[in-house]
Amino acid sequence: MKNLALLFTIVCICAGCNSVYLKPNTLDTEQIIFADRGGYSMRRSVKQIMEERGYKIIVGKAHTTKEWTDTEGDAEIDTTLVPTSAKYVVRVKERREIFRPVWCALNGFWWWNFNISIADQVSGEEILSWRGRGCANSSIRKLNHVLDQIEQK
Repeated sequence: MKNLALLFTIVCICAGCNSVYLKPNTLDTEQIIFADRGGYSMRRSVKQIMEERGYKIIVGKAHTTKEWTDTEGDAEIDTTLVPTSAKYVVRVKERREIFRPVWCALNGFWWWNFNISIADQVSGEEILSWRGRGCANSSIRKLNHVLDQIEQK
């Protein structure tokens, strides 16, 4: 009975690990999508999964500017220009992944904590806002499920 109560508690805790707001059937898969460069595992996985699903992902052109500061003299600031051809922007903010061999033993071994947003650059609407955390493989499965819901049919 104790084991059943513990299992129930763990399931309840894990059920609250993700908060997803989405607008179904709003993402046109034929359009260009801008995504930030680099990142930890979730950002890289979002770009990879979307490309595997047939999306055209671009990372834009890097732009470096010099700015004068009072204390340090000139400082370089790196920015990325979002191309005007991109209809959507995908932003992934994440913390460094944590190796959790016990908790995520059969589910990718890595624990991710992330925020994902997809916005329509033309209408200004946010079509996905996802605050999540979980093991690597289950997060990828959830990503595919979310993309299934927001893609235009």
